[in-house]
Amino acid sequence: MRDGVELATDVYEPEDGTMGTILIRTPYSRDGLIAHLTAGFFASPGYLVVNQSCRGTFGSGGDFAPFSQEVEDGADTVAWLRRQPWFGGRFALWGASYLGFTAWATMMDPPPELVAAVIAASTHDNHQAAHGAGAFSLEETVGLLDAFGHLGAGTLENILLGVSSGRRLAPAYDELPLVRARETVFADSTMPYVEWLTAPDADDPVWRTMRLDQALERIDVPVLLQGGWQERFLDQMIAQYSRLRARGVDVGLTIGPWTHIEIATKAAGLLMTETLDWLAEHLAETGLRERSSPVRIYVTAADEWRSLPQWPPLRNDRVLYLRPDGELGDAQPAPDAGPTTFTFDPGDPTPSVGGRIIHPTRGGYRDNRKLEKRADVLTFTTPPLREALGVIGTPVVEMAHHTDNPHADLFVRLCEVGRRGKSVNVSDGFRRLGPEDANGTIRLRLDPVAHRFEPGVRIRLQVSGGAHPRYARNLGTGLDPATSSDLAVSNREVFHGAGGFSQVFLPCGVS
Repeated sequence: MRDGVELATDVYEPEDGTMGTILIRTPYSRDGLIAHLTAGFFASPGYLVVNQSCRGTFGSGGDFAPFSQEVEDGADTVAWLRRQPWFGGRFALWGASYLGFTAWATMMDPPPELVAAVIAASTHDNHQAAHGAGAFSLEETVGLLDAFGHLGAGTLENILLGVSSGRRLAPAYDELPLVRARETVFADSTMPYVEWLTAPDADDPVWRTMRLDQALERIDVPVLLQGGWQERFLDQMIAQYSRLRARGVDVGLTIGPWTHIEIATKAAGLLMTETLDWLAEHLAETGLRERSSPVRIYVTAADEWRSLPQWPPLRNDRVLYLRPDGELGDAQPAPDAGPTTFTFDPGDPTPSVGGRIIHPTRGGYRDNRKLEKRADVLTFTTPPLREALGVIGTPVVEMAHHTDNPHADLFVRLCEVGRRGKSVNVSDGFRRLGPEDANGTIRLRLDPVAHRFEPGVRIRLQVSGGAHPRYARNLGTGLDPATSSDLAVSNREVFHGAGGFSQVFLPCGVS
């Protein structure tokens, strides 16, 4: 590297020529199963693979500072690559999760030798991942930095760390102020927990090298993006697709029924096969495109793949109204219908269940029945559907809302209630409110979705004041939970007629 640090790098060289070079930059081990399933997998059909350990990890020099050094190190690696006698002058980038971020980092100054990229389940903007919802992404950030702090652990130690994670990380979730986790969970760690926690402003210097939006404006090679409906970085991946497509870049998008972890397990066979097809077309130049359309999505419950010319597809909204009797239906409530009420107490915050988080046993599609029994969770449910309803796109909720304490959050969730009463999350939306927007009609965009509600099931909308520890609780005081522990409850009203209508807009079009 430009500062003299050396990064440990393995080169997989095919015996009989090469179809091109693939660059992988990883903070994880270059040995064992992961290397076999990534670098080894791509080398088998004839690609030359450069598999490099990021700075400060697995034999590479320097200190590991998550996400903050990948732009310069990626550029220096390419400069080194083009000097090697075995390099053929063309390469592609591949990466999933952190490895995808290192690929975006290399595309901040696109090398002329770069001809394609495949990126799965990855962020390009770490401020967005940590603070973009308006509340600190507490559970994900703590879990991520805890994992980064134990990168060198062996197999047995990693198992023990996973088993004990709930107990070990609980103080970071439960104790206030949140900075106390520096003395508990991160007492022996060099990870930048406090730095990230206390930098909510996107322009803070902490994030300068971790926000790679310019890569989306500079890159012009074909890019394949892969993710899942319950994947942590789905929102960023769709933003990547939209911005590249708007510039006329050749971009493919695949979204399946997966979580972040399942991208590397259940989805691996399918995604790696289409990756090889993309590389054959754009790197090896030996294959023809097999994708019939640039966008491929899996429709959950229908259990089938669909091809689309673009995302989002054209939409035809179905409007359902929240009613004071807990029903969700096509008809507007009576003009004199009274509000539905609940109280949010930050001393006993509404817990998060499932959704787009990485934790393998807490994220994804989950049974919500226990959550829905809480007094601080409202539910509005349709009668059993008489015919199928396909929803594809981004649902939107408009809620006529009042709170006696303007320092409040709103969390809404679209669920499917099966014939036996099991309520499973489909799509979520969150918004942090304040004195300027806490009262009146609140508009929330939910997660993008492709789902078919079959005849006989019911559609449910949850409404609550938070989802802790997925999002750091709103203290109700206007003070920062990073440094404050004062609490104040908020009493809420959701209006159904007098005071305004509350409604959900479902983008329809999937039969």
